[in-house]
Amino acid sequence: MTMRTGAPILILFVMLAALFLSPGYAFAHAELERSVPEPNARLSEGPAAVEIYFNEPIESKVGALDVLDNNSKAVTGEAPAAGADRKSLKLPLPKLDEGVYTVSYSIVSSDGHPISGSYVFIVGNPPEAVDASSFDLHKQFGHESHGTDSGSFSWKTLILYIVRFLYYSALLLAAGVMLWSLLYKGGADAMNAVRKKWELQIMRFLLLAALVYVFIHASEMMLGYPASDYAKLFGETSVGRGWIALIVLAVAGFPILKLGRVVRMIWAAALLGVESWSGHAVVFEPKAVTVLLDFVHLASSAVWVGGLALLLALWSADRKEAGRFASAFSRAALVSIVLLILTGVVMTLTFMPSLRYLFYTSWGSMLLAKTGAVLLVLVVGALLRRRVRRGDLPSMTLMRLDLGLMAIILAVVGIFTYISPLPGNTPVVYHKMGEEMHLTLRISPNNPGADNKFTVKVWLPEQTGAPKNVVLRLKSQDRKELGAIDVPLQPYEDDEISSFEGFVRADYKAEGPFIPFAGKWNAEIRVMDQEDNEKVESYEFRTY
Repeated sequence: MTMRTGAPILILFVMLAALFLSPGYAFAHAELERSVPEPNARLSEGPAAVEIYFNEPIESKVGALDVLDNNSKAVTGEAPAAGADRKSLKLPLPKLDEGVYTVSYSIVSSDGHPISGSYVFIVGNPPEAVDASSFDLHKQFGHESHGTDSGSFSWKTLILYIVRFLYYSALLLAAGVMLWSLLYKGGADAMNAVRKKWELQIMRFLLLAALVYVFIHASEMMLGYPASDYAKLFGETSVGRGWIALIVLAVAGFPILKLGRVVRMIWAAALLGVESWSGHAVVFEPKAVTVLLDFVHLASSAVWVGGLALLLALWSADRKEAGRFASAFSRAALVSIVLLILTGVVMTLTFMPSLRYLFYTSWGSMLLAKTGAVLLVLVVGALLRRRVRRGDLPSMTLMRLDLGLMAIILAVVGIFTYISPLPGNTPVVYHKMGEEMHLTLRISPNNPGADNKFTVKVWLPEQTGAPKNVVLRLKSQDRKELGAIDVPLQPYEDDEISSFEGFVRADYKAEGPFIPFAGKWNAEIRVMDQEDNEKVESYEFRTY
């Protein structure tokens, strides 16, 4: 090689060496220096904006900065603004309620290097996440849940469901008949005869069903506990006080029969209100809205059930008056079914973080079955209404079909109002044995937005020694565009006896709301040994 040809190659080599060996350029990718609010900060009120600062200029027109709530929804649609030096981004925020929020950034540095990450901050004292454990009545008075396995079915379970079916039938029938006292004022003689014959029987049915319902549920709740705890159940829990109110209203129904229409309507509203305040709706926020929706749902059901019962009774007593009542009933039933569907949809969307949850629990399966039956009721009601509008008497076949669908719906209600609408979270326990490393990961209680406890245990061969560094990263599998959340592990000494011959153990822990929202997550554990060899293990889990 001549000097003339070798010189350019030598110069090129020197330039490349300078390029790749210069600490000021080759490894100077932008890094996050600080953020406002800081990772894992606990604030008394929401910040006006989120700001992130980097050590080098970034491409402000590329990438994203988002703040997500505990449902993984963006809290603002505004775009972040870059600082004058192009080293920072600022995203203005609306007023934030109490909760756990995720800051997610994904940017590109000036040298084209992508950078992403996520962290959480907390505003106020957010309420605990709602899952199956939220519907455990034992927690209200300090007991541990100990009922039969929800997955098992026995004759006791069958009796419980039959009692609940009879109770809801009596509740809606009694309330519905009372409401129709105000809704229908025609046919005084025929209607009064029907009411005189049936209303007293309905009130007896309600009182008996309520007493058996409370007895069965209280006995199940107190199984294995001292009799003295019954006073605690009925005096210190909202459900127990609701049961007392239910029995009082059932007894009061007898003298109410002799009073006017307005008093009857108030009694019916009180009866449905007590049931609304004792159901699933009271667990969710905003409580006033969910309870109101449940009340409207129950009232619509009562109008339909009570009206259908009166129509069948009038059919036997006076066909002509049955035809007149059928006209009023068909209109009210149509409105009731529409309200049932609307309130049912809104409540389902409120209870369920995602419609996928309908397929995770028996509650979802029951709801889908109920929805199908309600849609059939809508079809039957439309056929009945068409006959009535033509001036024909209601078809007995259609009324029987409507009655059968009503029984199916009430049976489903008796079951699915007893079980949790949400799956239960269980702690994450993962252990893997390997020739070069053993690993344990524990996350408890594994609730989204809660201060979960994270434990990582690593065993490396004695000749390798203790790990130099251990990193735990959580990645959302539902929102893969989000950066990973680093859990700030700290070493600690655990007195748990778990040793393996020829291995050295290192223990790490952290606590905080590092699972900010429900969904599928991937836990990535990166273990660096003393010679900078890295081993990576991943484990996928779900939180509801």
